[in-house]
Amino acid sequence: MFKRLYNQVLSWAEHPKANKFLLALSFAESSFFPIPPDVMLAPMCLAKPSKGFYFAALTTIGSVLGGAFGYMIGMFSFELIEPAIEALKYGEKLENVKLWFAEWGFWAIFIAGFSPIPYKLFTIAAGMLHMMFLPFILASIIGRGARFFLVAFLISLGGDKLRHQLNSYIEVIGWAVTATIVLGLLVYKLT
Repeated sequence: MFKRLYNQVLSWAEHPKANKFLLALSFAESSFFPIPPDVMLAPMCLAKPSKGFYFAALTTIGSVLGGAFGYMIGMFSFELIEPAIEALKYGEKLENVKLWFAEWGFWAIFIAGFSPIPYKLFTIAAGMLHMMFLPFILASIIGRGARFFLVAFLISLGGDKLRHQLNSYIEVIGWAVTATIVLGLLVYKLT
């Protein structure tokens, strides 16, 4: 089951329009879409290890442009998207983001760009709180770039050997991740 899915994802990563899809996903994730571009970046780097840094640069560009769009949403249209933020249960997280900005400013964007924290909340909050645009863009380039280039670098270390090893162990890895998620959900529901 997981081997077929793994091979399908790699074939998507080798699609002639994969670069455009990666750019679009990176843009969308930074402003409104919930799925991070890493889910496409990693298989693309795995499928073509020699182009990993190119893919990381493309992801960074799309993400920073999407971040600028999120900034504009926050600055000019927050009232329109506030119900969506609440519906997605991001309201409390957004309040935490505001506190981060009050204390950290530039560094909040840098950390959010590098971490798995929903970056879109920071882009929207930066615009809503009227953070200076140039420091916002600079922190986004550094934070997002560091994250995506790290992914590309780590995958390039494994290269084709990693691709073949993953193919051999993907069933075990897939079932282990599934079991971990189910166990985590059970623990969460029971506590």
